Amino acid sequence: MNETVTSHDDLTMRERMHAGLPYRGSGTANETNNEPAGTSRTSAEAARMTDRYQRLDLDDDPAAQELLGDLLGSMGEEVRIRPPFYVDYGYNIHIGDRLFANFGLTILDVCEVRIGNDVQIGPHVQILGPTHPLNPVDRARGWEGGCPVTIEDNVWLGGGAIVLPGVTVGHDSVIGAGSVVSKDVPPLSVAVGSPAKVVKTLHPDERSGQYAVENFPKEYRQQIATELHPRENDRTRTSEELS
Repeated sequence: MNETVTSHDDLTMRERMHAGLPYRGSGTANETNNEPAGTSRTSAEAARMTDRYQRLDLDDDPAAQELLGDLLGSMGEEVRIRPPFYVDYGYNIHIGDRLFANFGLTILDVCEVRIGNDVQIGPHVQILGPTHPLNPVDRARGWEGGCPVTIEDNVWLGGGAIVLPGVTVGHDSVIGAGSVVSKDVPPLSVAVGSPAKVVKTLHPDERSGQYAVENFPKEYRQQIATELHPRENDRTRTSEELS
């Protein structure tokens, strides 16, 4: 019987990890490879960087933000991550503008994790890329893998939420505190529970309870009214200009 030869047979375990192929985790965390600079960082090096980031941040040292940019694969403007912050490697994490993440964020980035603009993340949230075989023999022999995770624009992940491998959370959605997200969440959804299920579809103009329109300052209520009725406001302004 002829042995099957594939194009990935000569890859290192780290390169297999990047390619989304099964790899053995033992040693991978500290294995170097022949890929572009920046993707050969070891897990131990990433841990030292996050530790230094925490110490710099506690001292209000501007170098903390620069170090965070070096740790991550890419980072937008006005990103705030309150330490402690834990990653596998860091370079597989891509963050847009105006992220706010509260204490204790963990991102296991054995594969790409992409986070959009204006995302808010509560304390002790976990975004997990790694997977393990269901086959007990392969699992016992140390094989594992990973699936990319995407958090789209303007998502709120409530405290303690866990986002599992391969999941996309659609834009403008809310994940309830403590929820375990095992499947994709459509845009403009509220999903809660374990496993998380969609319990509500959001409307951009909907405001109620603590955030009812009348509870906002006057200037913001006027801004909301302008956004809700732009044509009427345009006509009003035109009439005022002509009078």
